[in-house]
Amino acid sequence: MEQDILQIFEHANFEFDKHNHKQAEELYTKFISCCLRSRECESNVVATAYNNRGQIKYLRVDFYEAIEDYSSAVEADSLFEIAFYNRGLIHYRLGFFDDAKRDFQQALRLNPDFKDAKESLQQTLLDQQQKINRGY
Repeated sequence: MEQDILQIFEHANFEFDKHNHKQAEELYTKFISCCLRSRECESNVVATAYNNRGQIKYLRVDFYEAIEDYSSAVEADSLFEIAFYNRGLIHYRLGFFDDAKRDFQQALRLNPDFKDAKESLQQTLLDQQQKINRGY
């Protein structure tokens, strides 16, 4: 991967860590675009950029855009359990329990010790059953 492109990613992470989300989002978008053009970026780095950009969108309550980024992260790196987990959280919040369940289960297949994914899956199953019990 070209050094210039990697520097964009590192700068994006720096801004993300400082909670400068607007600037971080712009840098992640620039990094992703550069990677798509050059095709030289490592899949796990691209997945992290999509995931982090998704986090920014999640915090902004742009859930559907965040889901798109988490899905792109999973497409870039199908072993990235964090992206499955994050997407599952949004599916859960939107009441899409079957989708949330699938995402949490996949995160746990990839990392059986993922405590938050276990707890989220249990909560999803409980809430889904309560929804069924209430008749909707």
